[in-house]
Amino acid sequence: MSEIHYVTSEGLEKLKAELAEAISQRPVISRQIAEARDKGDLSENAEYDAAKEAQGLLELKISKLENLVANARVIDESKINTDHVQMLTKVTLKNLLNNTTVQYTLVGESEANFREGKLAAGTPIGKALIGRRKGDVVEVKVPSGVLKFEILDISL
Repeated sequence: MSEIHYVTSEGLEKLKAELAEAISQRPVISRQIAEARDKGDLSENAEYDAAKEAQGLLELKISKLENLVANARVIDESKINTDHVQMLTKVTLKNLLNNTTVQYTLVGESEANFREGKLAAGTPIGKALIGRRKGDVVEVKVPSGVLKFEILDISL
């Protein structure tokens, strides 16, 4: 059974567009393979090998995107409540070790973008926050050590 991927409607549209773009590259790579094949001996044809490798990578990407789209579940933002941390909630955290404040929106893996403050719910911090409430103190083990946060606010 495939894993469900939670996304926003915007995130699903981005995945579909990326999939369509990848599929549109199939004829391009097929042409490259045909052109390389026409140049003769395939055993010593680096151009052919490169085109075949590109084809394999493209097919892998298409397969992954098809899986993501097929198993995507769009989150109904109207049903999100801010009593506790869940997907698509914006969480304001105070790092109790250095007194800095950060804000993250919990999203699915395919929409994560740390620079934009979009944290994948599957990360150690995301997993530790899910289900917690405002005022809770959360300790998270990460590769660099242990982080300790207080949840200051939960919003949409």
